[in-house]
Amino acid sequence: MKEWLSYAVVWSVLNITGALPRGMARSMGAALAKVLFAFTPKLRKTAEFNLKLAFPEWTEEQRAATLTGMIRSLGCMAAEFARMPRYTRENIADAIILDGNENFLEGQRRGKGVLFLTAHMGAWELSSFAHALYGYPLHYMARPLDHPRLDALVNRYRGLSGNVPIFKNESARAMLKILKDAGTVGILADQNTMRDEGVFVDFFGTPACTTTGIARVALHTGAAVVPGYAVWDESLEKYRLRLSRRLS
Repeated sequence: MKEWLSYAVVWSVLNITGALPRGMARSMGAALAKVLFAFTPKLRKTAEFNLKLAFPEWTEEQRAATLTGMIRSLGCMAAEFARMPRYTRENIADAIILDGNENFLEGQRRGKGVLFLTAHMGAWELSSFAHALYGYPLHYMARPLDHPRLDALVNRYRGLSGNVPIFKNESARAMLKILKDAGTVGILADQNTMRDEGVFVDFFGTPACTTTGIARVALHTGAAVVPGYAVWDESLEKYRLRLSRRLS
């Protein structure tokens, strides 16, 4: 019953938000994120702790402003996610534009596949979704949600532009086949990993265990690694998907 109720709530919010004009949807998403964050004090404490760790020289006001901006950014991204069924090749430029796509095309021309490297920053859900609508679909690495119905709903939205998930239990073999066929694999690589799966690197002055998997795959296959991040452009009132020069 709990699963059905939570699914019904999420489904309703997605459909209501997705039906609103974009400006209203983003405002609603930001407001909902603020309310949800207020009821999750553990997350707030984690965020405050991490900001103190990363920016010890900042004032409390600077950290509070950053935290407020982060909450709003997450809410706006959720609204863009809800609107995904409305985005098409013809109107996607109203929400997000490409910046540096020649770097992706350069990596693609090598013919050994592309590793689309991104992180949980900006509008990460919209970035690969939009890139697919622009004509460059990919397979994305995903950890299944603990809630099967919500997992199916989320992946249905993600797949509306042609993207396909790769789940952890099938990741290695599937990734190698896709790259061998000169395809693209999207990876969010900014989360802590197991000690035997990564190396410790300096991250805001603190050792953090980061995955070595992307580097190993790139060396093994010759695939190009192209970083891409969807950042908000205030002057345009839309996102800008910045695709950087390839790393390999």
